[in-house]
Amino acid sequence: MRHGHVEGIAPERFRGRAELPLSALGQEQAEALAGRLARRGKPAALYTSPLGRCVQTALPITRALGVAGQPLEGLHDIDYGQWQGKAHEDVRRDAADLYRLWFERPHLIRFPGGESLQDLVARTADGLRDVLARHPRGEVFLVGHDSVNRALLLQLLDQPLSAYWTLAQSPCCINEIEIGPRGIQVVRINDTAHLEGIRPK
Repeated sequence: MRHGHVEGIAPERFRGRAELPLSALGQEQAEALAGRLARRGKPAALYTSPLGRCVQTALPITRALGVAGQPLEGLHDIDYGQWQGKAHEDVRRDAADLYRLWFERPHLIRFPGGESLQDLVARTADGLRDVLARHPRGEVFLVGHDSVNRALLLQLLDQPLSAYWTLAQSPCCINEIEIGPRGIQVVRINDTAHLEGIRPK
């Protein structure tokens, strides 16, 4: 899952590792997410990014299913370095060429003072391997970020990093992946049916 809505999604900022609490809309989304997951039954484990917005998103799941969330470094958001906290329009003005490359060929850039997609993929892969080693059977819930989820999905779908922008990840969406004897099967991506009717107040 991705965390719920926070300020800085629209108008868009490079949020990255900034600590941002869920907005009122994000809290409502998290409750709806927990309500849907509660029908699945208790998972083997629940892991979240260390950032507060993911921990907050997991709290209603914890209450609904009685499973404690555990922080996982592999789910930490991408480090935007010097771009963190800046509005997209400001970066577009001040670093036009690098900004354009981020959207046209995201696998070819490193954020000034921050990470590259290759760094993110290596970190998320390590996190996923750790989770699979701890829980070879049963369902595991992961609460991460837009960039983290895209990186995981690209690996599970065996897609190149250049396909980064082809995968949408809405706030509080659900991605369901089955990993078993027959390999990897994608059941759903960016499913937000549980959020129908939820709008900003």
